[in-house]
Amino acid sequence: MIRAPLVRLLGHTRERLLAGALALTALTGVAPHLSITGQRVEAVVVIDITGSMNTRDERLRGKPVSRLDKAKAALRDLAASLPCGSRLGLGLFAERRTFLLFEPIETCADFAALDGALAGLDWRMGWEGDSRVAAGLFRAIGLAADLGSDLVFVTDGHEAPPLPARGGPAFEGKPGAVRGLIVGAGGHAPSPIPRYDDRGREIGFYGADDVPHENRFGPPPPDAETREGYNPRNAPFGATAAPGQEHLSSVRESYLRGLAAETGLAYAPLDVPGGLAGALTAAATPRTRPVRLDLRPALGGAALAALLVLFGLLPWHARLRETVSRLRHGA
Repeated sequence: MIRAPLVRLLGHTRERLLAGALALTALTGVAPHLSITGQRVEAVVVIDITGSMNTRDERLRGKPVSRLDKAKAALRDLAASLPCGSRLGLGLFAERRTFLLFEPIETCADFAALDGALAGLDWRMGWEGDSRVAAGLFRAIGLAADLGSDLVFVTDGHEAPPLPARGGPAFEGKPGAVRGLIVGAGGHAPSPIPRYDDRGREIGFYGADDVPHENRFGPPPPDAETREGYNPRNAPFGATAAPGQEHLSSVRESYLRGLAAETGLAYAPLDVPGGLAGALTAAATPRTRPVRLDLRPALGGAALAALLVLFGLLPWHARLRETVSRLRHGA
């Protein structure tokens, strides 16, 4: 007695699902775009690709990776997490210069281009071996100002060669004129820096005798007179090489925080809780702009869901009901 109404109901359901799927499919061809206004981010991301960024003291999916690889993954997540209508550009830092790869592009419509560019970043793109972080940061700020965008500067803060005794260069811009983030990459414990030959093959790690531990440009440090072999004219830094740990690397967080305070940027570690999207949104210039929302993916997904129910779930349910009925009659 109940079977006949159930069959009629299922028949009506199939017709409605088919009609709904056809209607939704037709709407994908004529559906208008909705305009939504909201806060968006626009920034140029500059990544340090100098040698210390090859140090493998970061972890990704439970495995040790280099700082550069972890930064690439974090920036991919950043692009994926920002709301549509946000824009990101990409640049590289090596030696003391910043090189712009492309100006900010839309993170949703152009995500494939962003993702591909990030995946292709490599330390071999560097043009010189020095890493003058402060000078590179100041130039990156100038670049962002010229583009009218905010800045994300990703680095471990490892200056190579070390800063001279008098300190690093002074920031000559206006603090806070460009907003954004300095992102610190790397662990806090000193770790060995991989060394490569002229063909790009890893051949070990840098040793204490492979790198300078002191910058001897400019006036000597205050303790120079106490050093062995000191001569104010012929050996103002002493007669022996300075010891140090410049062959090891860790994130120079206090130094980067100082640069952030000097330039008016915010600071965040690479693995900041909640990801870089929240940290950047909090530090970025508020930008309200309309964004066109494409309804076609949602309509197409709804049509596909209706077809899956029609040709998948309902036949399975019918077969299950028949099987249960046969078992009951057989019993």
